[in-house]
Amino acid sequence: MADQLKGRTIFITGSGGVLGSTYVRRMLEQGARVVASDLPGHRAEALKERHAGNPDFRFYDLDVGVEEQVVEIFQRILKDGWEPNVVLNNAAITGEMLMGAGKPFPDFADTTVADFERTLRTNLTGAFMIARQMDRDIVGKWPATLVNVASMYALNGAHHPIYEGMPFKNFSAYGVTKAGIHGLTVWLAGYWAPRKATVNTIAPGAVFNGHSEEFQRRVSELIMAGRMAQPDEIADAMLFLCSAQAGYMTGQLVNVDGGFSAW
Repeated sequence: MADQLKGRTIFITGSGGVLGSTYVRRMLEQGARVVASDLPGHRAEALKERHAGNPDFRFYDLDVGVEEQVVEIFQRILKDGWEPNVVLNNAAITGEMLMGAGKPFPDFADTTVADFERTLRTNLTGAFMIARQMDRDIVGKWPATLVNVASMYALNGAHHPIYEGMPFKNFSAYGVTKAGIHGLTVWLAGYWAPRKATVNTIAPGAVFNGHSEEFQRRVSELIMAGRMAQPDEIADAMLFLCSAQAGYMTGQLVNVDGGFSAW
């Protein structure tokens, strides 16, 4: 549907990753005004370069784990003349990002409290702070939508054998925070309903991002569709959740995982 998001102003955290950048591109194509944010760095620079000159695109540096930055973000956006009516809590730390390239991935027994809490701070506390600031600055002023991004591992346990021999493992804090994301969704859905705001969770499945053929084979055996997702397939569902057509949905968890969660 052309112009599915016309009239929408969408604010996205964690916009520079494989899914975030896909959301930005697809939303602009569908007529939305997009306010993107991410940590300073090469991902942010690539995103800004890609959409330079587009009057419907705006970018802000933002670390969702830093309260002072979150407290200021909507006022900065509003001051610049943009009024977001859709917000995506998309920023997240994965285990791979946390460890950094070339560092050994710890077993559960060797996971540090610092690494666990850093993940919690970004993935869950950061989402809470964004939602809290929405409550202060946006909710009730005009109809609003929040989409929290979880994972296929939000309500399903990881299949640890598929990670054996891989340079990365499933990180415990990631699944914990993604389960908490949906807890935030259902709490807010009822709390905001009288102020005409909806809140839903999307739970993407395994998204291809340069994975080895062996890992693709292993994870695909757990998926009814028999393969990993392409980023645009997740974006298809996200576009709907951000559109007016999803106006009667709130408090819901939408799995976009090729059937992983249905076995």
